[in-house]
Amino acid sequence: MALQDFSIETSGLTKIFNGKTVVDDFSLQVPRGSIYGLLGPNGAGKTTSIRMTLGIIDPDQGSSTLLGGQNPASVRHAVGYLPEERGLYANMKARDIIGFLGALRGLPWKEGRRRGAALMDEVGLDHAIDLKIKNMSKGMAQMVQLLGAIVHQPELIVLDEPFSGLDPINQGRLESLVLREQQRGATILFSTHVMAHAERLCDQISIIAKSRLRFQGSVDQARALLPMQLSYAPRMKDRLAEQEALLPQGAIWRSDRWHFTMAEADIEPLLTRLLATPFGIAGLSIDHPALHEAFVHIVQQAETDDGNLRA
Repeated sequence: MALQDFSIETSGLTKIFNGKTVVDDFSLQVPRGSIYGLLGPNGAGKTTSIRMTLGIIDPDQGSSTLLGGQNPASVRHAVGYLPEERGLYANMKARDIIGFLGALRGLPWKEGRRRGAALMDEVGLDHAIDLKIKNMSKGMAQMVQLLGAIVHQPELIVLDEPFSGLDPINQGRLESLVLREQQRGATILFSTHVMAHAERLCDQISIIAKSRLRFQGSVDQARALLPMQLSYAPRMKDRLAEQEALLPQGAIWRSDRWHFTMAEADIEPLLTRLLATPFGIAGLSIDHPALHEAFVHIVQQAETDDGNLRA
């Protein structure tokens, strides 16, 4: 793809703190108009990677490009950023702080306050438009800071652990807001260690563990790293030993069904064999592993690889 097809491009970003490499060779391409998830366990290097990408901290190696500009600082007016560390002026009213955050990105103060009120109404916080931040719950204040990050309608929105600290209702509102911003034409990159949000929202994901990117691709591609989970009910409930001989090793008979895992490419030949036997197929369910399972697999593999390198 050409350069203009990406809102974010990073190449070999590396950061070392006190002799420890906290991010190693972070190379990423985020397509314009996509919702992209940066996934990883706590302490994996997600926040440092985001800060280098946005030019907030300098990498020790590598470079990043935002919205086609060589210098991230030159396009900051077109970027909305919600940092991991939340922080607002406690004595300011909600729509005033949203207007203020918009003004920092070039949006006129009055227009920022007007949009802020409209956004708060959209997410069910219309009752708190003139409430001071110090009188808000942590979740409400976080939503206000999020609205401040998008009030200037940026081309690129970067959210660092945006769902952390939100109750399920506000998590749902945030998901709806992310989808709406994508429909407007924005590109969204968000980091998280909670797989459910990524599974519902993301067009593509990267998984970072032990300071390095370990996977890049779609959610389905991540799930395909693990075998399929099958539940097979034969028409005959006897001659189980003969049935077991036809199935992959490790098949378990439970609740009148066989349960086993196998690669997707092997499923069709198995079904052909079963249909040719007296056992037949009374019922069959085939499930991909959840993204959570794929994530755990990738992270555990990273820990194993890291341990082998140290040995």
